[in-house]
Amino acid sequence: MADGPHYGISTLVNQDMIIQDSSSLSTLEKTIAEEPTSEQVSVPTAEPSDVPPDGGYGWVCVACTFAINAHTWGLNSSYGVFLAYYLATDTFPGATALDYAFVGGLSISQALLVSPLATYLGRLYGTRCALLIGVFFETLALIGASFATEIWQLFLSQGVAFGIGMGFLFVGSVGIVPQWFLKKRSLANGFAAGGSGVGGLVYSLASNAMIESISLAWAFRVLGILAFVVNFVCAILIRDRNKQIGAAQLAFDHRLFKRAEFLLLLGWGFFSMLGYIVLLFSLPNYALSIGLTAQQGSIIGALLNLGQGLGRPVVGYFSDSAGRINIAGFLTFFCGLICLVIWIFAKTYGVLIFFSLLVGTVAGTFWCTIGPVGAEVVGLKELPSALSITWVVLVLPTTFSEAIALELRRATGNIYLHAQVFTGLMYIGAALCMWFLRAWKIGEQQKAAMKKVEAPPGNIDSTNLVATSSRLFQPRLVKGLYTLGRV
Repeated sequence: MADGPHYGISTLVNQDMIIQDSSSLSTLEKTIAEEPTSEQVSVPTAEPSDVPPDGGYGWVCVACTFAINAHTWGLNSSYGVFLAYYLATDTFPGATALDYAFVGGLSISQALLVSPLATYLGRLYGTRCALLIGVFFETLALIGASFATEIWQLFLSQGVAFGIGMGFLFVGSVGIVPQWFLKKRSLANGFAAGGSGVGGLVYSLASNAMIESISLAWAFRVLGILAFVVNFVCAILIRDRNKQIGAAQLAFDHRLFKRAEFLLLLGWGFFSMLGYIVLLFSLPNYALSIGLTAQQGSIIGALLNLGQGLGRPVVGYFSDSAGRINIAGFLTFFCGLICLVIWIFAKTYGVLIFFSLLVGTVAGTFWCTIGPVGAEVVGLKELPSALSITWVVLVLPTTFSEAIALELRRATGNIYLHAQVFTGLMYIGAALCMWFLRAWKIGEQQKAAMKKVEAPPGNIDSTNLVATSSRLFQPRLVKGLYTLGRV
């Protein structure tokens, strides 16, 4: 992490540290026991040359990112309504359920696939350039989809082109909020990420109403116009702080793959997305499968997004106070648990409403916390590169998750049972990755604590220091799997 105070490393280097007797050993153990919080320890390396203002124009950037999320991920969240409509009608003759599943999957996977290019262009020409490219492609996609008459045209418009536009807008904006905040970083990021939930709520209801009243084609056109206006204004107003913090902005820094903690971060994202996409796109159609109407299905999808809009700022607040990795891991596990114990048994409208609201608050925990958690793992300077790699890795699960869910449907009975079990287990697998990442973080804090111990005066034996430090640290690294602490 690169956002906490930096301790005097040079002071420790200029002094030969050694533990010579039992009293100094006790001092070391006491220091390790006083586990510093993530705000106190600089991990992994050096002090940032710039201190985020923790407010000011940063709140304007939060508002802009909120609006961009509402008109990218929020709009895309309404695809569950479109999917239910496609499956219930013969809009595109010859298209199968699997075809429609891939349309939704492509929109997200393409957004992630273009992330290295978006990062590269942002480094060359600035953040605003990347955002404006996204505005162009997303508008083109929605207007183009309004004229689609065959499934391949829908693939190219609502799938590929929309995904490219969403990717440029997302990559251009996702790293900006953490640059403006320190103590309030997770809270601010939660507010910004909440835009996707609010947008999903509004556009799930609006899309269904427009499809029924003014046709599918005009629904696309209205959405395209709205997205253009809002995203264009936000692209003009938003500002990054790349120069102040010296962000690396490498599109693909392969050296990160050598770090076990980064691989655990990727595992958390990979398994989370396998579950998240199923929830996002399948709930409206699941409502139809248990006998509810299309309007009730759109309400279920809207309530899922309402839960995201309300829950993400709360997740951000508690992440700052209880620990970012702690909250991310716990809520990921909780999401998997309620999928297994509530969703499977949700057979009535009322229970499904309750589940949609509840699961919405935690389903998108990854999107709400990936920025702050990523900063904890790799530091602010490497965050753009780490996020760029993360988006590419997530292409696979986001492309095939909904297709897997539709293929897991049974012919009779609870047709979504296998998909529900699959979703719950994926979230639990993601939580396990976060559990091991937490153990690593605690180990890093303990190593930093040992470096703070000043040796008593006397003769120096560096061999004893290394041996003693190793004996003390290794057991505590294992204990990180069950040690209580704020990380």
